[in-house]
Amino acid sequence: MRIKWLASDTNQDWIDQAISNPIDILIDHAHCERKAAGAAVQMMFRYLCEPGLAEVLSPLAREELEHFEEVLSIIIARGFYLKPLKAPPYGSLLAKNIRSKEPERMMDSFIVSGLIEARSHERMSLIAKFSPDDELRKLYKKLLASEARHFSLYWQLLLDRYEKQLITQRVAELSLIEANILSELHPEPRMHS
Repeated sequence: MRIKWLASDTNQDWIDQAISNPIDILIDHAHCERKAAGAAVQMMFRYLCEPGLAEVLSPLAREELEHFEEVLSIIIARGFYLKPLKAPPYGSLLAKNIRSKEPERMMDSFIVSGLIEARSHERMSLIAKFSPDDELRKLYKKLLASEARHFSLYWQLLLDRYEKQLITQRVAELSLIEANILSELHPEPRMHS
């Protein structure tokens, strides 16, 4: 399934790795939801006086935490709990490409968050399609609409603040970087490996 923001599709190796390691993927997914909530809250603090931002990011953060709780409940029901997982380089390498000067920093922050949401949507759709686990197929199918809304939300925040040509140019640049980061499969199963 082609996602507008993404320069590459997830390959079969990741699908096989994710399907073979459902608990690790669930635990990593819980961490991802927690981090997404934190990123939204962090932007609310960084851009405290930015009109129209808190009204959008506060509900987003709450929804990400609701997803965290939902995934956590499945992990617990399966006899596991959260554990620290070594993060793949994905998020930190993407963040290194956020420019430091404003207003470019805000633009890049929205784009990076949107790319992460777009990739999450794509990968959740793959688990929903290929997992042999009925509960996981249902979970990820249910989350797809929210994930799509999340990356659309970041796109709208961009459109409200920047010229479309600048946005599309920067999305193209950062999406190529994102695709390059994922070009080699991380040895440990992660949502963004």
